[in-house]
Amino acid sequence: MDDIRDDIFRRVAGKRVTAAIIADAGGLVAETGIAERVCGQLGLRIDRLLTEGSRVRPGTEIIRFSGFPKQVALAEEQLIGVLAKPSGIATAARRFVEKAGRRPEIVCGAWKKMPGALKEIIRRAISTGGAGDRISLKPFLYLDKNYVRMLGGIRQTLEAVAVLNGYLKVIQIKGSYQDIALEAEQAALNGVDVIFIDTGRPEDVAGVTGRLNRLGLRNAVQIAFGGNIHIEDVAALKSLDLDILDVGRQIVDAPLLDMRLEVIETA
Repeated sequence: MDDIRDDIFRRVAGKRVTAAIIADAGGLVAETGIAERVCGQLGLRIDRLLTEGSRVRPGTEIIRFSGFPKQVALAEEQLIGVLAKPSGIATAARRFVEKAGRRPEIVCGAWKKMPGALKEIIRRAISTGGAGDRISLKPFLYLDKNYVRMLGGIRQTLEAVAVLNGYLKVIQIKGSYQDIALEAEQAALNGVDVIFIDTGRPEDVAGVTGRLNRLGLRNAVQIAFGGNIHIEDVAALKSLDLDILDVGRQIVDAPLLDMRLEVIETA
């Protein structure tokens, strides 16, 4: 298929053009390695490129490159598409990490719910922002509410995986069977490593940790919490006895980092 740009740029096809992708907002840059690869595929020469995870302000040049007019026009479509959304995700992740400070740890496992073609891009962007892309770096079994339902309960679920050595046991609790603090107690007594309170209700954290502390079980487990968490919630959640905060849509659905292509000079 003919490319209409060949006709548009026919009279200037041999000119050399220098251009740059410029940030229109502050944040972090992600997927610079892919941007470098795209430039190579388009035949562009890179003059300057920020490293992965670099901070930018409005007006910061993310990448400067040169090539022929058609190559530059294609770069406007492809490079911004490669950089803008992942950079927005990385920026959102970093904001949560900075807001949380040293505790709780920010993780985002919601990339697993994204379309297959996007999973790895989103996962890398989360990592670029400094958040964990899973609830633990160690091998673990994530026993969600449906496993618990199919296996007949919290105790039965943990008994079913007790023989599987070498994995942390992570169980999701929602207060579906009994008071959520009692669910947490049952999990702690049956060998769980991480209790994930996935209700979005901060009062559930206080109930769970209070009961585990009274029983002397709190130090044997980690407590994770999730459910529609916004950046404005983090300050209050920091006051709770939490080890891990699992943020979903507010990171993976973050707006793209605004940026634009500007032609710098032609020769």
